[in-house]
Amino acid sequence: MLSQMEAAPPPGIVQPEYYEAQALMGLSTGQMAAQSNSSEFDREISGAERRLRAALSATPSSAFLWLMLYSVETARNGFDRAYISFIEKSYIAGPHEGWIALRRNRLALAVFALLSDVTQKAVVSEFSELVDSDFIDAAAINLTTIGWEHRASLLAGLEQADIASRESLARRLSRDGFEVAIPGVDRDDRLWRR
Repeated sequence: MLSQMEAAPPPGIVQPEYYEAQALMGLSTGQMAAQSNSSEFDREISGAERRLRAALSATPSSAFLWLMLYSVETARNGFDRAYISFIEKSYIAGPHEGWIALRRNRLALAVFALLSDVTQKAVVSEFSELVDSDFIDAAAINLTTIGWEHRASLLAGLEQADIASRESLARRLSRDGFEVAIPGVDRDDRLWRR
């Protein structure tokens, strides 16, 4: 489908969705090339990056496209501080987009210390929103792996989350052997309460 889109002349008036569709299909072919260890990986990932930039020129307010550009550039060229601005732009464009948060929060925690103060606050808020939305497994994994170094900030940010969600996170962490102080949640060391 991507090759058909690119072979046909572009429509006279191109809607942003056209570029977004090309970018998403390019990402998909790049991921397939990466999974199959194809010799086409470099060409496909280069094409995905080019299509993402074209889509962002038409839709600079797409939080998802900024996040994907960060992912593609990092996969293609390795980590570079210059790419951090893509994560920051993703938070500016869509700070409360739950379907993006599941992926973005993990990626942002990996570079947390390098983010601006404003973006760090957005990452902590997003983590709290994951808990509040009952994405307990994702939040627990983020906290106990890539976010462990920043657990004090992440846990302090949970004060605004629903108490039932905070208790669920505490139980999950306790079952996994992590004893942390979650605001407003009493620690209960009895094994049958876990």
